[in-house]
Amino acid sequence: MMVKITFPDGSIREYPLGVTGIEIARSISERLAAEVLSITVNGEVWDLTRGITTDATVKLHKWDDEEGKHTFWHTSAHLMAQALEALYPGIKLGIGPSIDNGFYYDIDFDSYTISDDDFPKIEQKMAELAHQKLDVVRKDVSKDEALATYKAKGDPYKVELISDLQDGTITFYTQGDFTDLCRGPHLPNTGYIKAIKILSIAGAYWRGNEKNKMLTRIYGITFPQKKLLDEYLVMLEEAKKRDHRKLGKEMELFTFSQHVGQGLPLWLPRGAQLRFQLEMFLRKVQQKYGYEQVITPHIGQKELYEISGHWAKYGKDSFRPITTPQEGEEFLLKPMNCPHHCEIYKSKPRSYKDLPVRLAEFGTVYRYEQSGELHGLTRVRGFTQDDAHIFCRPDQLKQEFVKVIDIVLYIFKTLNFKEYTAQVSLRDPKDREKYIGTDENWEKAESAIIEAAAERGLKTTTVVGEAAFYGPKLDFMVNDAIGRKWQLGTIQVDYNLPERFQLEYIGSDDKRYRPVMIHRAPFGSMERFVAVLLEHTGGKLPIWLAPDQVVVLPISEKYSDYAKKVFNYLNNSDIRTLIDDRNEKIGKKIRDNELRHIPYLLIVGEKEEENGTVAVRVQGEGDKGQMSLDDFIMLVRNNIESQLTEI
Repeated sequence: MMVKITFPDGSIREYPLGVTGIEIARSISERLAAEVLSITVNGEVWDLTRGITTDATVKLHKWDDEEGKHTFWHTSAHLMAQALEALYPGIKLGIGPSIDNGFYYDIDFDSYTISDDDFPKIEQKMAELAHQKLDVVRKDVSKDEALATYKAKGDPYKVELISDLQDGTITFYTQGDFTDLCRGPHLPNTGYIKAIKILSIAGAYWRGNEKNKMLTRIYGITFPQKKLLDEYLVMLEEAKKRDHRKLGKEMELFTFSQHVGQGLPLWLPRGAQLRFQLEMFLRKVQQKYGYEQVITPHIGQKELYEISGHWAKYGKDSFRPITTPQEGEEFLLKPMNCPHHCEIYKSKPRSYKDLPVRLAEFGTVYRYEQSGELHGLTRVRGFTQDDAHIFCRPDQLKQEFVKVIDIVLYIFKTLNFKEYTAQVSLRDPKDREKYIGTDENWEKAESAIIEAAAERGLKTTTVVGEAAFYGPKLDFMVNDAIGRKWQLGTIQVDYNLPERFQLEYIGSDDKRYRPVMIHRAPFGSMERFVAVLLEHTGGKLPIWLAPDQVVVLPISEKYSDYAKKVFNYLNNSDIRTLIDDRNEKIGKKIRDNELRHIPYLLIVGEKEEENGTVAVRVQGEGDKGQMSLDDFIMLVRNNIESQLTEI
């Protein structure tokens, strides 16, 4: 018997029943067979050694594909677990997934102690096992067999995981003397793994629950070539220099306080100025696109989120309800802005002529993140979304979606994010219980997103199962200056909240209709966006965005009066200016202010005072010579104008 295999370009070939991904690759070329790591079969990523027994659409994945990397790192997680079992007999394994950059494994080390000093011997053992080119073999097992296997090993973590699985869906993977519970996919053998680095160690509660035991999480990364590892380690060193937590401290932008609470950032004056500039920038853009600003409370009645569905889906991840002296009255710290905006839409009758209604808010929301998952500004418990919700007619949906894409692309262009892809996130057709709404509405929403992205010529990837519970979305994945990928900006189509809140408009035929809702946040959140922007720029923000654009540095106290005249003249010309009149040597002042990443340093002394000029020093470029104040102001304004191009 034969099966028909359809390739991404639409071509079809016939192969014997049971053909594997590696055999398909080899039929095309030996070079491809040497480079391919996994295969997608009818939308699901498989091992290259798994037989295909039906007609299928396939795509082969190499290292440059995300699917290829994740297969590579998934096998590497197993390789690390195998090495750890050999080095520390009797340990118990939790879970070991691939992540965006590498992999980790959660381990119960029991009486063993482990530290950074142990990393070299773990790497050495992994390299030894990889060199053996151990075949990775997949085996379907019954639930009873799986439970018996791990009960015999005395491994409570795997037993718990297996107990939650359905019989007929359980697989083991074996390499050498190591077997693990896993869905896959995996590499054909361990020999693909050529370069290994253990990165860090941390604590992690079993299954993310603080009531469970704290396990040891070991992070690592691997590559098919040593050169790629060397490049990655150089990037890591650069990332340390660009860490937004380090830059935030140097630039005096934000801080945290244990007394205020974990994950609740405090914005310092310079950080607040930075946020203010970002907000003003987006407000101006939104005004041109017809948005209206609204303000909603930081809390809402629990009933509001029960109507929206957020309580059922995310209640366990929210802060506990706030009770009042009124019996039965409960409020929540606002986890989302959209239910509030639905109520604003509902506050008066709407005609088809009134639509679209575009409501925008810089709304602060609160979500309870596990303490171990908090990280600077990128993972916090209180954050401000540049949120907006568009209520439109179905015939307006695609046009409105395209306009939001245009806003996102304008922001990326202005802030010099040159490399990005758009991820189309669809629901998982195999797990529809995760989502609300009818199949018809989901199909219409998904089609609108795909068509709008195509109309704007976006480079897209499609991910099944990553949709919001109420609708599909388009997420923008941005590469920063050193090649790291961040998710910034999201646009979501929603037929379901208008249904839940019974939102209506009167059509041209005087009948009542439901509007469609678009959720959008181009920045995502102010906190995360600032963090990514700091790391992308290394703290060297565009001149229009810098909290302090200029600092005046008198050479000595003798020239303080002239420095103040310069300071006042620039501030009166709407240039954000500081003066550093500390009794310090000019060299130290220059070093200190360059560390704060202030774009322009103006040095003033005897010659400058006599001539009414300033000596200009540009951040990262050095001295630019003498200028009159008016010429300097013109320079700054021209630079701002060149960075803030028209929409």
